[in-house]
Amino acid sequence: MSVPVRKAIRDIVGYTPGEQPQESGWTKLNTNENPYPPSPRVIQAVCDAATMNLNVYPDALATEFRRAAAAVFHLDPDWILAANGSDENLTIIVRTACENGQTIAYPYPSYVLYETLAQIQGCIVRRIPLDESFAWSAETADSIRRQARVVFVPNPNSPTGNRWSVDQLADLVPNDGLLVLDEAYGDFADPPHRAEMLHDSRFVGRAVVTRTLSKSYSLAGLRFGFSIANPILTAEMRKCKDSYNCDAISIAAATAAIRDQDWMQNNRSKIIATRSRLTERLPEFGFTVCPSEANFSWVRHATGQHEAIYQRLKQKRILVRYMQFPGAAADGGRLDGLRITVGTDNEIDRLLAEMNFAVGSVS
Repeated sequence: MSVPVRKAIRDIVGYTPGEQPQESGWTKLNTNENPYPPSPRVIQAVCDAATMNLNVYPDALATEFRRAAAAVFHLDPDWILAANGSDENLTIIVRTACENGQTIAYPYPSYVLYETLAQIQGCIVRRIPLDESFAWSAETADSIRRQARVVFVPNPNSPTGNRWSVDQLADLVPNDGLLVLDEAYGDFADPPHRAEMLHDSRFVGRAVVTRTLSKSYSLAGLRFGFSIANPILTAEMRKCKDSYNCDAISIAAATAAIRDQDWMQNNRSKIIATRSRLTERLPEFGFTVCPSEANFSWVRHATGQHEAIYQRLKQKRILVRYMQFPGAAADGGRLDGLRITVGTDNEIDRLLAEMNFAVGSVS
């Protein structure tokens, strides 16, 4: 049957999220969720919000949340734009900045949703190839600055977990466009990101930081994120968001979460400690582990049989993320590996206990 769909939509595959089994009994280490519950203040805020004024529209600008987030980042609230997950912030940025046919660039391998967003908008996609040390060449950076309208950089990167320096990032600021720093995992970096570079003369008015409450604040099921940018740019982005893009319950929960910094920092410390233990143990099973500043580890096995290892772990109801990136290897081939979310100590113990089974058939 013929349906009236834009050619740009027909031609794309679309982004595929990680597996989300609905039955119990799984050890889920595949989608970078926080293994610890949100602050008790969040639960109370949700209960309170559910009993008040759900018959009226929420605050379209999420004012209380913006005030709370601004206090954490030592900014005026006008720098903050709340959204239905940071993915919506990315969509808003593309809507705001990009005309059909302009170029969107992003490091490769990284978060391939950037490519999907570009294709939906009818933009040209340019991948920034990373070498074995996850760096881009000076020649590539110069070309990107001249051509790109928007450059998306996840920092720390996913799936590799590496972090780029401010000087490296400055090399990618487009001559006539925006650099978008996707800091979904910024709280797990050392030291944690606090959007300091937005005040650097190389970035002023030309950079946007996006944040999510899904990871460090344990609110993946709620869907709430925000961007940080110069108030003039934020005001323009506000024109492109849905009228009431955040509901009253999510605003209340997000506000309570970001105000409870002690709870978040305590969970962050536990995750970083478990990440260190996971990183130390995995080489015993033949893995090479990329140093990570996120809540996951990117690993590759000496045999290269990553999909087989993923499938063997799945037989034991343990989910990790098998990922492959065509054309990402230095020789133009396919780079693949496993991204393992840092779970609780018990979850990581279960993973390690089954790892001999998982690698035994491929060694």
